[in-house]
Amino acid sequence: MAIPTCADLTGLILAGGRGRRMAGADKGLVLWQGAPLLVHVLRRLQPQVAQVLISANRNLERYRAWAPVVADADPAAFDGPLAGIGAALPLLAHDWLAIVPCDLPHLPTDAFARLAAGLRGAPAAHAVAGERHTLVCLVHRSAAEELAARRAGDDRRVHGWLAAIGSRPVPFADSAGFANFNTAAELDAAERR
Repeated sequence: MAIPTCADLTGLILAGGRGRRMAGADKGLVLWQGAPLLVHVLRRLQPQVAQVLISANRNLERYRAWAPVVADADPAAFDGPLAGIGAALPLLAHDWLAIVPCDLPHLPTDAFARLAAGLRGAPAAHAVAGERHTLVCLVHRSAAEELAARRAGDDRRVHGWLAAIGSRPVPFADSAGFANFNTAAELDAAERR
């Protein structure tokens, strides 16, 4: 496979979680520095891809103000990241899907160029910045079949799926770009800095 460029990528922002650690708040819409977390991610992702989709299970109309929305087959199930990715893969206008969670406002502006360079013929690559960041990954549409098999089985972890398709880990020296917000306390602390 040739190394994909920006023109070959559809971006997907994962915003379909329950927000359990945010007291049930829709994390993508939680305000940080005067804008929803999703907007911060969108600003960093848009220049890296040809098109952006948002995976969401609630507040669909609000999300549609920023980009087309893809909902899981059963939005009320909140079936995890693989459900959102699986719903997006058949809709791709491009062969590659650049995936990022909605709570990563400092996403490196070259994340997907670096992941593309790290593919070296693999159908996927994921970021490693101090720890594995499997939700920052670049995946070829051919991975859809294995994703469907994973979702039908017991192991629905993104890490397990990426391992099964031979995803390559790509190191990032600066882990600050991968700092995410899981709780309101983390958001508050970051706001005060």
